[in-house]
Amino acid sequence: MKLTRIMCLAASMLVAITAKSQQPASQAPGDRSTRTRVVLLGTGTPVPDPDRSGPATLVVVDERAYLVDFGPGVVRRAEAAALTRGITAARPGNLRVAFVTHLHSDHTAGYSDLILTRWTSGRAVPLEVYGPPGLQSMTEHILQAYRVDIETRLNPEGPTREIGCSPDAWKVNAHEIKAGVIYKDEKVTVTAFATKHAMDCYGYRFETLDRTTVISGDTNPVEATINACNGCDVLIHEAQPLELQTKMPESVQSVVAKYHTTTAQLAELANKAKPKLLVIYHTITFPPGMAPPRLLSPDAAADALYVSPEMLQKEISSRYSGKFVIGKDLDVY
Repeated sequence: MKLTRIMCLAASMLVAITAKSQQPASQAPGDRSTRTRVVLLGTGTPVPDPDRSGPATLVVVDERAYLVDFGPGVVRRAEAAALTRGITAARPGNLRVAFVTHLHSDHTAGYSDLILTRWTSGRAVPLEVYGPPGLQSMTEHILQAYRVDIETRLNPEGPTREIGCSPDAWKVNAHEIKAGVIYKDEKVTVTAFATKHAMDCYGYRFETLDRTTVISGDTNPVEATINACNGCDVLIHEAQPLELQTKMPESVQSVVAKYHTTTAQLAELANKAKPKLLVIYHTITFPPGMAPPRLLSPDAAADALYVSPEMLQKEISSRYSGKFVIGKDLDVY
């Protein structure tokens, strides 16, 4: 009996070790094994999935955070990263520099929240934002839309003055970019590269002292992503499941073919780019009950357009042998 128990324990430990090697886990809260960490604030899509906020990723170097995209829910997820993952640099009042891959609403609907909540959370300086043409106009219109709010908070009896917020921190310096090095400080060098989407779109390469991280944004497979990664430490890339595409109308399949990346295409790209870790995010799937009726046949089941993480994992692992993970909100790498 004692020998049997020992053998069972050994088998259990072996299974656990094997599982861990196949699916890289995110870092534990507060893990400081690297100076540079990547935090997935939001991994979602236009689908209003309550478990996945809109696209938003933090690259954190020491105690400084750099934000890429600001989809719906970005500020709440940032605060959650501080509270539950120990990433104090993620607190809204600490966010100083942001980048946006493109101006689709699912990547920018949290912009006004980012501007204003970081101000009321105590940020002392204007927000610096970098992105494609159109960013400056978007910024100006958001500030105009909230003119009454800003003016009220700034008046002599305004609540913002009463809690000691800076009178200038609501301001935004919007920088419209082209491909190349677009930002550099003592912590990081950020290079933008053009990708292929329905509008001007850029991916970003972050080089720090100890890591290189590449974020694709929404894109068809492009050689620029492969070149930007080229053995990078972390590649964060969208992927659309083949299982779902076969069930979608031809018009939707056409859009994916032109402007997005399927799991098969991502596997091919990753085999060339050779990242140490591939993180998959921004994957369209409709949890049970969330699919728009126009996409369903009259007799379709509630989960007809749902693709499980296990199915997504299978589609990638059958084509790519490198380390990868299906990203979830608040994962840290």
